[in-house]
This record gives sequence, C-alpha cells and structure tokens, in this order.
Amino acid sequence: MRLGAFDRGIPISIQTMGKIVSLKNERVRRVQTLERSTRRRYHEGLFVAEGLRLVEEVLAAGLPIYEAYYTAAFVESDPGNALVTACATRANACWEVSEEVMRALADTETPQGILVVLPIPDLHCDAVAPLTLIPDGIRDPGNLGTMLRTAWAAGVSQVLLPPGTVDYTNPKVVRAGMGAHFYLPIHRGAWEDIRTSLNVARVWLAEAGPGSPYDAVDWRGRVALIVGGEAEGASSEGRALAAGRHVTIPMARGVDSLNAAMAAVIVLFEAARQRGVGRERYPIAP
Repeated sequence: MRLGAFDRGIPISIQTMGKIVSLKNERVRRVQTLERSTRRRYHEGLFVAEGLRLVEEVLAAGLPIYEAYYTAAFVESDPGNALVTACATRANACWEVSEEVMRALADTETPQGILVVLPIPDLHCDAVAPLTLIPDGIRDPGNLGTMLRTAWAAGVSQVLLPPGTVDYTNPKVVRAGMGAHFYLPIHRGAWEDIRTSLNVARVWLAEAGPGSPYDAVDWRGRVALIVGGEAEGASSEGRALAAGRHVTIPMARGVDSLNAAMAAVIVLFEAARQRGVGRERYPIAP
C-alpha cells in the first residue's frame, strides 16, 4: 500500500452517500457510458480507473476524485478499508454498491471491488521536451497502455497521440498503463500540432527493415521516437516527419518484426540507458 497513515489495520468509519443496488440507477448508467464512449469521456472531461493498484496511484498522485464506488467485501480487508477511507476524504461522492452493480460498473470480468471516476489529467511538460514518444496508428488498447507504462518508466517527457491511435482514456488502456496516465503528459492532436510542438527535435521512426540499429542512435538531447501500428505500420504523416531516419532492432534470421509495444520497450530503455534515467536510484555496486 502507498497510503501511509491510513494503513493501520484498524477499520475506520467511512462516510458514504448510501448504497446503490439497482442496475437501472442513473449513476450506474453514467459510469457505463463513460467506459464505452470516447465522445462522452471528452465531453464530460472524465474517465474511469478500476482496481486497487490504479486507485492507489490516483491517490499517490494527488489527483481529485469525482466519484468512488466500492463493495462491502472490498472494504472488509484492511487494505480495502484504508483505500476507501482515503477515497472518501478526496471524492465528491463515495458510494457503496452491491456485487451485481460492481460487475455492471466494472470493465473487467472479475472486478476487485473498487472503481473511481476522475477528471482527465491535463499534465504539461517543460517547453522543451527532451524525449517524446509518438505511438502512430496503435489500435490495440493493451499495446498502447504498455507503451505508456514503458514511457513513464523510461523517463519520456511527453506522449503525443496522432489521429488513428486508440483513445488513451479507454479503460483497457488505463489498466495496462498501470498509473502512467497520472504522471505522464499525454496529448492528442493533429499532425500539424505535433510537428509544431516538436520544433527542432530529431525524429526517428522505429520499423522493421533497413535502418540504424537502435543502440547506435544517439538518444540524448531533444529527440522523438515514432512507433508505427501493429498492422499497417506508421502513417504517411509519421514517415514524413521522420524524414528518412529509421531505427531498427537487429533480430535473428527468419524473424520479421516485433510487437509494437515490445519494440517501444527495447528502444526506449536504450534511450533511458544513454540518458542515465534512474541511475541515482540504482548506483553501481563497488
């Protein structure tokens, strides 16, 4: 747990708005719509985070919570009680729900018993972003979520999402991101906006075939990495932005390519190595 003083193993009285047991409840339908509709999420400026680990990250990041929902079974455990208590102090409204309602609210097949609705974070990086990731045409939510998690861990300054990439507030992307959404500046935009925000950064396109080996590229300074989609690769706009700078991952004979998320992991952690990301946390043993 990351809740500090809340995690004492002592049940605390939780102030809630009541209990929801009907699947026809207006709040239940509203959460379901947020999970299913990209347009609704951006219209309301809200999205959903589900599960103990993600809600812990929401609290650790100090983000506001619009609504919280939990089950009686979840709050019976010490970690669950501490987490819901913390949510109740942060959320505008905190509701206990039946197991049936939680199954209807949750996007997972086996919900853990806690779910929050929160504003879409509007995080900004410095005016000069040293390292930018551009997932181009990534349509699989799990892949995009993994790439966001990797970008966060590898010290990426910002992620820019062009048209054609799955929405990053999709519940499956949020779960796979494992908290990256709450710390990493992520922005959607047209290619023209992306070109403007990159300014004079060197742009590399990761793809199979001829190119510079990923560990031979200088990833220091201002640089951007484009990773193309699983099926069709990078868009014509992405290729034009890279201007012929292709980076590749050498592989054994007979292997054509890697999963887009795996390729991003390999290249971004080479960039992290060159940039010394995290070295202060893990000094070399004498």
